[in-house]
Amino acid sequence: MTSVLEPELGRARKRKEDARLITGRTRWTDNLTPMGTLHLAILRSPVAHARITSINTDEARRMPGVSAVFTGRDIADEQGSLPCAWPVTEDMKAPAAPPLAVDEVCFAGEAVAVVAARSAAEARDALDAIDIDYEDLPVVLDMKAALEPDSPLVHDDLGTNRNATWTFDSAEAGTGGDVEQALSSAEVRVDRTFRQQRLIPAFMEPRSVVVDPTGEQITMWSATQVPHILRLMLSMSLGVPEQKIRVIAPDVGGGFGGKLQVTPEEVIAFVLAGKLGRPVKWTESRSETMVSAHHGRDQIQKLSMSATKDGRITGLKVDLLADMGAYLRLVTPGIPILGAFMFNSIYKIPAYHFSCTNVFTNKTPTDAYRGAGRPEATFAIERMMDELAAELGMDPMELRRKNWIAHDEFPYDTVAGLTYDSGNYEAATDKAVGLFGYQALREEQEERRRSGDPVQLGIGISTFTEMCGLAPSRVLGSLSYGAGGWEHASIRVLPTGKVEVVTGSSPHGQGHETAWSQIVADRLGVAFEDVEVLHGDTQVSPKGMDTYGSRSLAVGGMAVVSAADKVVEKAKKIAAHLLECAEDDVEFASGRFGVRGTDRGTALAEVALAAFAAHDLPEGVEPNLDADATFDPENFSFPHGTHLCATEVDTETGEVKIRKYVCVDDIGTVVNPLIVEGQVHGGLAQGIAQALFEEAVYDETGTLTTGTLADYLIPSAADLPEFVTDRTETRATSNALGVKGVGEAGTIASTPAVVNAVVDALRPMGVNDVEMPCSPQRVWRAVTGARGSGATAPEAGGGLGSMNAQGGNR
Repeated sequence: MTSVLEPELGRARKRKEDARLITGRTRWTDNLTPMGTLHLAILRSPVAHARITSINTDEARRMPGVSAVFTGRDIADEQGSLPCAWPVTEDMKAPAAPPLAVDEVCFAGEAVAVVAARSAAEARDALDAIDIDYEDLPVVLDMKAALEPDSPLVHDDLGTNRNATWTFDSAEAGTGGDVEQALSSAEVRVDRTFRQQRLIPAFMEPRSVVVDPTGEQITMWSATQVPHILRLMLSMSLGVPEQKIRVIAPDVGGGFGGKLQVTPEEVIAFVLAGKLGRPVKWTESRSETMVSAHHGRDQIQKLSMSATKDGRITGLKVDLLADMGAYLRLVTPGIPILGAFMFNSIYKIPAYHFSCTNVFTNKTPTDAYRGAGRPEATFAIERMMDELAAELGMDPMELRRKNWIAHDEFPYDTVAGLTYDSGNYEAATDKAVGLFGYQALREEQEERRRSGDPVQLGIGISTFTEMCGLAPSRVLGSLSYGAGGWEHASIRVLPTGKVEVVTGSSPHGQGHETAWSQIVADRLGVAFEDVEVLHGDTQVSPKGMDTYGSRSLAVGGMAVVSAADKVVEKAKKIAAHLLECAEDDVEFASGRFGVRGTDRGTALAEVALAAFAAHDLPEGVEPNLDADATFDPENFSFPHGTHLCATEVDTETGEVKIRKYVCVDDIGTVVNPLIVEGQVHGGLAQGIAQALFEEAVYDETGTLTTGTLADYLIPSAADLPEFVTDRTETRATSNALGVKGVGEAGTIASTPAVVNAVVDALRPMGVNDVEMPCSPQRVWRAVTGARGSGATAPEAGGGLGSMNAQGGNR
């Protein structure tokens, strides 16, 4: 009698990865030092814009341990230009982006010279001996100023600081009505301008790269999210045959989009390893991370919303300015465009127009950061919903209920041209409201307002959805993205019945090894412990599109499911042959093949051994139980949820404390609730950090003044509240498991929930916006500014409707 294994799907398994991670048995890139390795140190520009008039490296070459010193001019013919894979418009302006600057630097932190030495310390010491003369050029840092006719240019050869302008109009697309008509005929209109501050991904493990050119292939180890994409881009950019390049992403300590990149340092290391004929290694300092790894967000968002007097939204117009920084990195220009499909969020908006102008400035380049365009969109629409509610004198939750897509209206074609396959916003919201104690907190809020308590209570709401599982390929193609959105997996059932899973999805903290093992254990009826997951090596896993955009489970996991199902189908043919019955009579359950209506059967492990031996196989069946599968979904997945935040805001000091935070997310079928909780908590920390703590700040010369963790405030556990989290489950219809993404949900939803709570606390004082991060100083200034402008607190109970809709932060 064969024991039946407990189902794995939905089981809170501790991660397989954790044992090595918490005991120091990891293989970070920085732990790897091949024999004969030379260590690299990179000299970076201290100025934001200048011509390089001279570089003298003679003294540096004579320093102890130094093997070589290179400037951009030394490798100008070999290093090429860093790739951008997303030309968002046909007329997009794209400057040359040399990994090592040749004649000009365009942001403070740009690489200008590199030393190769016996040790990292000797390489760093030699940087001080390099003498560089710069001729300062005008600096442009403000996006609006950069578009003025007389503005200094970041790149003279482009003739403009405008990278591209991308638009979507519902009337032109046939997905909705005319926005200008909706706005001009509006019974109620709200206009606001919001600022998405610049953020730094600040992953736990600094970037690191090792390149060994001494074998038949050039092998690169890199702390990257995208080993397959990196390999392809190195080949295409440098002209090296792809099959001669092997990229390995070993254990990677976080990324958040910050390692979704082909970095200057990876290209520099690759080129120098070839020139020197020896392994080379570079690991950045934390301050290098802050100044030279790409940044995120940085938008100015101008929105106009029209509605009827009873709160029905009739139109939404969005105009964005998005800061590219000095150069385009891998997907820089497309990041704000992703938000175009999410400004309408969960709401039935009849008319919609979106326009985004991408702008070059003399700052560190931007690119993907957790959520990548979707958090920016969610923030703006959720802030606008609160502003409209205030204008109407309506409870902001009531306004949302009046406008969202009802659960019985799915699938729903949105005004932005997407089809939401499933959702139940009512269920998630009802559960969140119950856990939060919404009505009791509103009553307490009114009491504090009546009593004139200097510490006011604010209640913030964020009801959101997101497009994730970045795919399908044809949609990405329609947006001029340079690759597809498919994912690949292979499954090998070994002769002993153990299983190897090879996945093209490369993890950096998400728990792939655990979740994939659970999926395969259930699908094949084998023990969780008997599944080994291999990843992150282009020689072991030659096909893949890697990890970003909450795509791992919804796309990569489904490739694993498809491969497992192919294994079962192949094994069924062999089992039927061994059991001497028709294939249609064979049933498979719990790892065992049986003949329908009898007690005859054979285990998967027995079939695997028979396939290996190949003594008695059906005609035409190969002697293995291996299967490959590529999954390219027909649609995105659309997780959703409701996040509620209560803040206590001290109107005398500006201090903000989060008193209670509740979120109920709907991510479809849950594979491992423990991993889900970790993803949600991490996402909440980063979203709350944007609302209250983090900002990359430049001075007027283009120097990053928040270039250390002493200046760039990343919250610790002590700065964050205890989260109350829960879930509802509405299955996705776009994949067999019904799963949706979760990696970015917490970040996307939490920022507007917190800021809405802060503004809600201060609204009776005449405040309708606080620019992020809502630091004590900014909150205090908002309060004193409102008092100075003559705004007065409304009568008790009148806070929600006290603001003029045209009085936004313009």
